[in-house]
Amino acid sequence: MIIDPAVIRQVSREKDIDAEKMFGALEEAMSSAARKYYRDKAMVTLIDRKSGEMTVYSPRTVVAELDTESEEPPPQVLLEEARELLEKHGTRGELRVLRPAGEGEPPQEVSDVELGDEVRIYREAVGLGRIAAQTAKQVLYQKVREAERDNIYNEFFPKVGELMSGTVKRFERGDMIVDLGKTEAIIPRDQQSRAERYGQGERIRSILYDVHKNPKGPQLVLSRTDPRLLIRLFEMEVPEIYDGTVVIKGAVRQPGERAKVAVRSRERDVDPVGACVGMRGSRVQSIMRELHGEKIDVILYSEDLITFAQNALAPAKITRVSPIHHEDGVMSLDCVVEDDQLSLAIGKKGQNVRLASALIGMKIEIKGETEVKGEVAEALSRMLLASRRKQTPVAEIPGLGDEVTERLSAAGIATLGDLVEKTPEELAVVPGLEEFSPDEMLEVARSYQESPEPEEEEETEEYDETEAPGPEAEESIVRE
Repeated sequence: MIIDPAVIRQVSREKDIDAEKMFGALEEAMSSAARKYYRDKAMVTLIDRKSGEMTVYSPRTVVAELDTESEEPPPQVLLEEARELLEKHGTRGELRVLRPAGEGEPPQEVSDVELGDEVRIYREAVGLGRIAAQTAKQVLYQKVREAERDNIYNEFFPKVGELMSGTVKRFERGDMIVDLGKTEAIIPRDQQSRAERYGQGERIRSILYDVHKNPKGPQLVLSRTDPRLLIRLFEMEVPEIYDGTVVIKGAVRQPGERAKVAVRSRERDVDPVGACVGMRGSRVQSIMRELHGEKIDVILYSEDLITFAQNALAPAKITRVSPIHHEDGVMSLDCVVEDDQLSLAIGKKGQNVRLASALIGMKIEIKGETEVKGEVAEALSRMLLASRRKQTPVAEIPGLGDEVTERLSAAGIATLGDLVEKTPEELAVVPGLEEFSPDEMLEVARSYQESPEPEEEEETEEYDETEAPGPEAEESIVRE
């Protein structure tokens, strides 16, 4: 049986498939068909790459004793049986004996049989008939499909993050199917901008978000919400970005509503913000139209965190920025603005501060001048109150009791300030206080020191005389 190699090579060129892979797949498929037809699990099929002639044979290794212990023993033949087969079929070309040569060299055909030789018993390929033809057709179709899938994956996977242009083909359960020419891609619902509406047949540009390998073939996932879409559009629209003069340091988006792009220049005489905005905003407006009206803030990047944060919060004017170092090692920024700039700095539903925070990679808290002044005044008030409270005689500290205050005064601990500066160990050795708990004395003193003004206490809840503790309860607070 002959398979036309020219047909194989033509299909290989048209479908961009390696011809050797197709020949190999055909050989494996024909071997499988031959095993079923001849009921021999060892059948092998070879196809001559030039003539297309197909050879079918069953190989056997010559051994002194057959392997009967293995579940699937290799095809073997006893030495005496091999000699009989050679004598019977060798003269008619139905059997060949191959002897292993040196390492890296092909086996040599010999005329006698020894242990370790390979005996090949040849069969007529014509006997496969219609089965072989159908198998060849199925294999070619399957390999073409597999190769096309592999080619699509290999072509598009390196392009993840690049801009793709296609046509909206249809919609499936909210997902948008886009025709890219060679293949189809999908824009899932969560990768679509809520502000955009596309119809069937419309042109659409999007970012290649990911490429999944599935049993049915690779699935290309596109996105209209990824910040990389904004970056690629700027690269197309701004020559200074394309040639590397201006560099985009970061981009964040709230798709369909607002975006921020941080840029810097590699040359002193090039204004990066002006280059991106263009004459009368022509360049940035072109990108905004592509994104269906999404507002874009182009800001100047700075290595200085404070300056970068001020720029990122534009168009609001920031009065001052203070880095805050937290115990967990995380740093945040407190930004103060004039009261009339507060709503602008925060933005609609927190949009401006949220995007600025994402751009610099740090939490930002916005405060107005009035709020800050109030916090400062409150802090000063607490400090003044604490300072005054330190001068309070221990006899006036609620909850200590007369006996305790007398012993403290006798020991030279006359004021609240004197008391809170003592350690539990120092209080434990004060004469007459052996029966009282130093820790509880300090707790009562510090609680009073940190308590609000008396007028603030009156607003908490009504006082009930029936629930007032007696004199003995007052001392029990600190007695062990």
